Amino acid sequence: MNSIDTKYISDNIETVKDFVASEMTESQFLSSIEKDMTSLQQFFMYYKCAIMEVETKFKVLNEQFSLHGESNPIEFIESRIKSYGSLYKKMESKSIPKNLDAIESSIHDIAGVRVVCSFIQDIYHLADCFLAQDDIRLIEKKDYIRDPKPNGYRSLHLIVEVPIFLEHEKRPIKVEVQLRTIAMDFWASLEHKLRYKKDLSAAQLRFLSGEMKVCADQSAAWDRRMQNIRNIIGR
Repeated sequence: MNSIDTKYISDNIETVKDFVASEMTESQFLSSIEKDMTSLQQFFMYYKCAIMEVETKFKVLNEQFSLHGESNPIEFIESRIKSYGSLYKKMESKSIPKNLDAIESSIHDIAGVRVVCSFIQDIYHLADCFLAQDDIRLIEKKDYIRDPKPNGYRSLHLIVEVPIFLEHEKRPIKVEVQLRTIAMDFWASLEHKLRYKKDLSAAQLRFLSGEMKVCADQSAAWDRRMQNIRNIIGR
């Protein structure tokens, strides 16, 4: 079993019980997991491979820009595969049957790649170059930079389908790509931490929501000013 399988399953073992069937006894659960382990390993291997494909495409673009004398647009790239807990909650909220075929067809953000850039224009340029590749199929695009969420969240979201090449087949896998500036990523990381704080009063949450919205607007203004400075001095 590779590292993603062993650690992923052990870290999420309690949720896996719900994922398979909440009414199972422990012995039934263990028997079922043993029986279906190969399918489960293979399922998540597909998404791990798709992440590697997408990351490589962005790294190649970054190298190309550098070769042409342009500044590297990408500051860093991070990726993740949804936890069993997140998958289970999404299945419950969307009434998705608890089987791998239904999950693959209905949940499009199991694999996620986050690309963090220095400037806003880099985000759109990278996205255009990425989507122009003939083996990438765009499923959905949501531009939260031009149209931020009410709480101030900003990012460009792409749901794409990328082929992975296996021993005997080519298989299309969906990946969510998020492109952000450093400021957007910093804000989103803080907002995520605050959202899951359990010991805050309603008044505190209202105050922090207001503060976070102000910070989001200020960060967006900072991004625009930095972009203007870059436009003046050139690449």
